[in-house]
Amino acid sequence: MSKEMPLTISSLTLGSDCPFEKRVSVVAQAGYEGIGLTAEAYVDALAEGLTDKDLLQILAKYQISVAEVECIQGWAANERTYEEKFKEQICFHMCHLFGVKQVNVALMENYPFDRIAEKLKELCQRAEELIVSVEPMPYSGIPDFASAKALVKKAQVNNARILLDAWHWFRADQGLSELTAEDAELIISIQLNDAYKRPYAPTVLREEAMHDRLAPGDGDIDLANFIAMIKNAGVNPSIIGIEVVSDKLLNEGIEATANHTYEQTAQVLKKYWPEAI
Repeated sequence: MSKEMPLTISSLTLGSDCPFEKRVSVVAQAGYEGIGLTAEAYVDALAEGLTDKDLLQILAKYQISVAEVECIQGWAANERTYEEKFKEQICFHMCHLFGVKQVNVALMENYPFDRIAEKLKELCQRAEELIVSVEPMPYSGIPDFASAKALVKKAQVNNARILLDAWHWFRADQGLSELTAEDAELIISIQLNDAYKRPYAPTVLREEAMHDRLAPGDGDIDLANFIAMIKNAGVNPSIIGIEVVSDKLLNEGIEATANHTYEQTAQVLKKYWPEAI
């Protein structure tokens, strides 16, 4: 795969019951170049007795990089909890430790637009040189690309960008010809996956996202036109992340999950985005 936009498996794809070295070795054997890592997965690795130095040595052993760090939440609250503040600092530490230039953020709560924009500005200031990658999700306080774009522009900072996830785009009922060259400048990375044609009920859409996202090519997302839209706009993603959160796949084991998601993604990219491989 392309070193300019390494194919990366999301932390969530391999679940939470996955020792760090096992995670890295399985990913390497499947063919991925990078892993995503949540703050929770990092803390679990420390709880295994591993040190930061150990984690770096394991990554070097299998020639795998940490390519994305996630996910900061709760940042738009007027009074953030200590847990939220600490998680933010863990994410920043992980970025510096692993050499990751961006940190993914999401917002589950609904707040007034101006407040979210101001809080995003404050978060970006705390992040300093890191890029804050905002992920719109249809069941969140930032439900679609238009909302994320408006917030990033309103915040008026140089280090806010947007992460586009195919599943979230599809479930938000967005068209496939909406991106412009100007939009492309705001997009930092892409996540690929797939979805059943019929969604869960709107009130439990997040449950589908956390348990029933499919591997690319296994569902009904028009990935050909989704990718064409990205390419035509001139998006140059820092990574291509594969975020497939599937209880069914994980029940087959993390090796099967890594192998299947890689093989499916490689087929899709060879067909629709050959320059990415």
